[in-house]
Amino acid sequence: MTATEVAPATAGRRRNPWRYVLAIVVVVFVVFWVWALFFASKEAVNKIDDRAWAARAETICAAAEVEREALADFRLVDEEDPSMMVERGDLVDRATDVVERMLDEVVAVPPTDAKGAAIVPDWEADYRTYLADRRAYADVLRSGRNEAFTETALDGIPLSDKLERFAGDNEMPSCAPPIDL
Repeated sequence: MTATEVAPATAGRRRNPWRYVLAIVVVVFVVFWVWALFFASKEAVNKIDDRAWAARAETICAAAEVEREALADFRLVDEEDPSMMVERGDLVDRATDVVERMLDEVVAVPPTDAKGAAIVPDWEADYRTYLADRRAYADVLRSGRNEAFTETALDGIPLSDKLERFAGDNEMPSCAPPIDL
């Protein structure tokens, strides 16, 4: 038997090390998805246990939303008319007043659970920053500039997204920040 005859037989028996790496990657991938789908917690991170607090907040926020929407002005904006820009700024301020009263009333009674007591003050602080952004926007409008509303972002996430997620996780959609007025 010559060396050329033995080589093909042993070449077929050698294992490629990348096969093992690929097999490990596939197993890790499958284990991760089994864990994620069947064993990982499905509870929202922001959900508080005091459901009565959340229900009370939703009632307050829904009433404020109706009040705020009653302020809507659907006229076309004439950027050349300074009085209209002042009116728009004043309108944004009046709507922000409604949202601010809503927030004051919601947080006047703290949640009774430990998690809620810990995270609601953070939600309130973020909301107050968002309200300050709205006040600054109203000032921009009153100065005669028709610019887009800009808001503070934390860790690259707009505050409105964080506030909306908290409201959604706690089944209080009316407490999400206003997007229109």
